[in-house]
Amino acid sequence: MCHIHPFRQFWFLSFVELRGEARQKLKGARLWRGIAIAVFTILVVFAIGIVFAIRHAEPILRARVIETLSSRFKSRVELAGFHVSIHQGFLVSGEDLRIYGTTDPNIHQPGVQPLISISEFRFRTGIWNLLKSPTKIDRVYLLGLSINVPPKNDRQQMTSMRTQGGKAKVYVQQFVCDHAQLVINTTQAGKLPLIFDIQNLEMNATNPGEALRFQADLSNPKPIGMIHTSGSFGPWQTDNPRDTQLKGGYFFSDADLSTIKGIGGILSSVGNYEGTLDNIMVDGKTDTPDFQIARSGHRVPLHTEFHAVVDGTNGDTYLEPVRATISRSYLTATGFVVRMQEPPGHEIKLSVSIPKGRIDDLLRLGVRTDPPVLTGGVQMKVKFDLRPGEADISDRLRLDGTFSISGAHFTSDKIQDKVGALSLRSQGKPKLANSILADDVLADMEGQFALNNGVLSFPRLQFAVPGTEVNLSGKYSLDGNEFDFHGKARLQAKISHMATGWKSILLKPVDPFFSKNGAGTELPVKITGTRSEPHFGLDFGRKDVKQE
Repeated sequence: MCHIHPFRQFWFLSFVELRGEARQKLKGARLWRGIAIAVFTILVVFAIGIVFAIRHAEPILRARVIETLSSRFKSRVELAGFHVSIHQGFLVSGEDLRIYGTTDPNIHQPGVQPLISISEFRFRTGIWNLLKSPTKIDRVYLLGLSINVPPKNDRQQMTSMRTQGGKAKVYVQQFVCDHAQLVINTTQAGKLPLIFDIQNLEMNATNPGEALRFQADLSNPKPIGMIHTSGSFGPWQTDNPRDTQLKGGYFFSDADLSTIKGIGGILSSVGNYEGTLDNIMVDGKTDTPDFQIARSGHRVPLHTEFHAVVDGTNGDTYLEPVRATISRSYLTATGFVVRMQEPPGHEIKLSVSIPKGRIDDLLRLGVRTDPPVLTGGVQMKVKFDLRPGEADISDRLRLDGTFSISGAHFTSDKIQDKVGALSLRSQGKPKLANSILADDVLADMEGQFALNNGVLSFPRLQFAVPGTEVNLSGKYSLDGNEFDFHGKARLQAKISHMATGWKSILLKPVDPFFSKNGAGTELPVKITGTRSEPHFGLDFGRKDVKQE
């Protein structure tokens, strides 16, 4: 029997144990090294797969985008740049996308614009989604979208558009666009296209062949302000884009009218529109509580309700009609707004009717004098022509019309006293001419007028008070600084009956000289001076015989 020394036995057992642990560690190291090699291999394969997928996905997806757009619009499509990259997921982007109104690749004549162009676009998606058909995209971001609708009956861009397209290969749920523009072109000489500048635009897809839902903010240049609108657009009519349906509502607030030279006030408007790009009908309301014409400086409340038709063939807007309230006066207007090229801007031509109004409301709006020189009821018909340009609105405005004023009373005591005294004297009541009764005399007026360069001219002006009828012609400046009227006055009484005492006796011999056509007296008269210093007098050539 062999005995091992205890120390040797301990040493042997320790060696065996250490050797076993070393073997275990070696096996563990080999295992982790194998796992690391496997993971590295997988990563390399995955990276190669990604590179392979990107390299193959880019042309595949590019072809799908072009095929989808060509099929949807039955048009030739050009895409200058297209990229797929790894950046927080898969980022797809492109530049200079153009959709033409023809499938003929040989049409590249100068001046032929694409129907739709996009400066840049981008969207994110997953790698597997890129390879699916159809590829579904949640949201596409667009920059510099421009839709150019060709003039009516212009088929240059509409040729070969009836080719049958295939099934869409890309489906987008939502478009978000920064800086878009809708341009409705015209071939009429001297007229500019109708342009809608859109700051922010969101479009949500519906079922294929149905209209897009949208909401947008439009920047209005004059008056400066933002218009918020939402509605539906489409489906796109490839044979004639002008027949594409458009429907929605808008809200326009805090528009500063002072950006239009010559007027002022803060405008708000709300309304709805419906129709096609060729023929848009708009119904709306506006409120301007502090509307003013700069030359007058007076602020008056202005409210309008309107029905308008925007003609996409030339960009003209037809007002059919506008109903407006200015303070206590009501008017209706029909006409049109034309976009002009030279000088740039809008020309507005209206036929205005005021069946029931106040002359003091109209004077307060257009004349600087305060209070207005005249009060009373008014009926009026006028042709309104506002030409484009940078000059003050009162210098660009042309008016031509007729009017009738009833119950007119002059706010100037000097003028009213003279009118009242004239009425009483012409009735043969000279003793009452300087009494308080003169202030109660109301006048009736009617005539024809024209406004040009801030001056009102009256080819015919008839003024009547009890006992007197005056027919005048002349002009009146809107700033109230000039009266210049000349004409004849027909008086009921003889000239000697308009004076008292010894003056009456002295005037009797001249009665026959001033009695004409059945009138007691007929005299040449004039009204000159200013609002603060009016002069009423007889008009015998240059000799001014002032009325007593």
